[in-house]
Amino acid sequence: MSMFNKIVKEFKWGQHTVRLETGEIARQASGAVLVDVEDTVVLATVVGAKTAKPGQDFFPLTVDYIEKTYSAGKIPGGFFRREGRPSEGETLISRLIDRPLRPLFPEGFYNEVQVVIHVMSINPDVPADIPALIGASAALAVSGLPFNGPVGAARVAYINNEYVLNPTRSQIKESRLDLVVAGTERAVLMVESEADQLPEDVMLGAVVFGHEQMQTAIDAIHELVREGGKPEWDWQPAPKNEALIARVNEIAYNELLSAYQTRDKQARSAKLKEVYAATSAKLEAEALATGGVAADKATVGNVLFDIEAKIVRSQILNGEPRIDGRDTRTVRPIEIRTGVLPRTHGSALFTRGETQALVVATLGTKGDEQIIDALEGEYRDRFMLHYNMPPFATGETGRVGSPKRREIGHGRLAKRALVACLPSADEFGYSIRVVSEITESNGSSSMASVCGGCLALMDAGVPMKAHVAGIAMGLILEGNKFAVLTDILGDEDHLGDMDFKVAGTADGVTALQMDIKIQGITKEIMQVALAQAKEGRMHILGKMTSAVSGANTQLSEFAPRMITIKINPEKIRDVIGKGGSVIRALTEETGTTIDISDDGVVTIASTSAEGMAEAKKRIENITMEVEVGQIYEGTVLKLLDFGAIVNILPGKDGLLHISEIANERIKDINDYLKEGQQVKVKVIQTDEKGRVRLSAKALLNDGAATQPESTPQ
Repeated sequence: MSMFNKIVKEFKWGQHTVRLETGEIARQASGAVLVDVEDTVVLATVVGAKTAKPGQDFFPLTVDYIEKTYSAGKIPGGFFRREGRPSEGETLISRLIDRPLRPLFPEGFYNEVQVVIHVMSINPDVPADIPALIGASAALAVSGLPFNGPVGAARVAYINNEYVLNPTRSQIKESRLDLVVAGTERAVLMVESEADQLPEDVMLGAVVFGHEQMQTAIDAIHELVREGGKPEWDWQPAPKNEALIARVNEIAYNELLSAYQTRDKQARSAKLKEVYAATSAKLEAEALATGGVAADKATVGNVLFDIEAKIVRSQILNGEPRIDGRDTRTVRPIEIRTGVLPRTHGSALFTRGETQALVVATLGTKGDEQIIDALEGEYRDRFMLHYNMPPFATGETGRVGSPKRREIGHGRLAKRALVACLPSADEFGYSIRVVSEITESNGSSSMASVCGGCLALMDAGVPMKAHVAGIAMGLILEGNKFAVLTDILGDEDHLGDMDFKVAGTADGVTALQMDIKIQGITKEIMQVALAQAKEGRMHILGKMTSAVSGANTQLSEFAPRMITIKINPEKIRDVIGKGGSVIRALTEETGTTIDISDDGVVTIASTSAEGMAEAKKRIENITMEVEVGQIYEGTVLKLLDFGAIVNILPGKDGLLHISEIANERIKDINDYLKEGQQVKVKVIQTDEKGRVRLSAKALLNDGAATQPESTPQ
């Protein structure tokens, strides 16, 4: 009899067979599930602390998605030959898994939970992110932790006007849509997508299609739990302190209501801090007077936050003005300026209300492309977008350094929004880096990065296919009443039920990201949100088009210029030289950057037109083919008893035999030639080994040259 109680469930999902296993591996974890999708295998584990740490006032969930290089049959690079810090891709997938799981833990559950997913085997054509998300959901479901799942997930492509469930990596490349949707049986919780200017109804249809199809995965997880799940935790939320809630309401409700009449963010924040401090101080004084124990500040803060949410949400649902005085459909005032920084290749300052992005575009060569060593193989990325939000953007102090998960995620979203409208590499051969520096933030800074990024690219002279704008939407839902908010503030994001970001052109959507904090968002609500988002997007596009009608026709004088020539691929080694000596000398002496592709396409880039022309001339000389019958002006390199070695082209020498120097018989070659002498020669023969025979005598007979005179003795 086996020592394992192994439970296996299989189901057909799109074109793949999915296998879920539990009970054999990682049995000491709270929950562990092995997921196998056509040889892409992930191990998802969950460990939950039995108790919360004293004074804990938030839910400490961490999700780590880790790719092991052995999964692709590789050994890691680097000195230690071990996996290092998480890659950008791993960070993004960790966030992708975290987002639909986090809202499903009950309010008041503050026990630490760690979800770790290891990629153990990878089929290059089956991405690991969806198996990882399903595995994490299944591991939580079998663990017995208080979790309102399970969660299902699906990837949806749009090929030939049809939705495709869980496409292969090769299918994704030909698709106009790459959409990931996750949710429970009843509701969608998360959407992440990149699209090629698709209409809103196609995007919504993809979300609905994905949610319908993921039910198969959810059913399989339910079956796995029934047969192999652990007992559910006997966890109950701490009873609410109704007396404290009532007293805090008495003390602070009117003060909070007054604070939310202040339209300016910083002034409002200052008033709210005063209310929080005064409320805690009053409760402490009352406890001291009665000999009781005052509630801790974290508990009081949670009660005050709930009151804030109630005030803001009820005002919006009752049709009253929003926090900053707008109605639900109005976009904040927009200011646009381009060409902000004098020596950058392109720059734009995009300000929407109290959110501001200074965005810079830089053009580079093929050598500047990012080389990504992924599990499925190495590839190059010509377009990079980096998002930075320093603490001063919100008037705070904090850590400055390497990007955090949030910054990496926001940068990827902005990149997804813009990439569909970039020119192809054939149309515009530059590599491109966009950096968005958030200088002010009060909601929707990632969408400000999209708008500013598009404007900076146009300022740099990148021929974008269309203007791209982005907008963040919010939602307040209470029972049957709901309100969709256009261009949400930071406070509305924290206090609302949905963060819904849409980017696109006048013709369609290029990126869609949705995070829903509650269950019960219907298709109709999403339809309203998409329609309202389009209205807001068109307004912003109008402002952008008025400010910048199209891309600059001239590149910045500080941007590199590029020319491209084609050479025989067999000549690449001649241009590079031994140990890179030739190409290194070329770049240093001409002040250019030279990239050579395997098919012989040479790209020369420089800010100097003269340098490019000189590099082009030298490369053409190096790669020029020696032709029989062609006449060359050569240089005598070496004298031999039987002739001379003459250089006729860079890197190409030939033998001028003593019998081919003059019409008369030559006793001593030194009487006719000396090293360094310029001499006209004709190619009379080449052989299969590339050896070249030259003749000066042939030119004498043709009347094309003067016979070398003998040197007087």
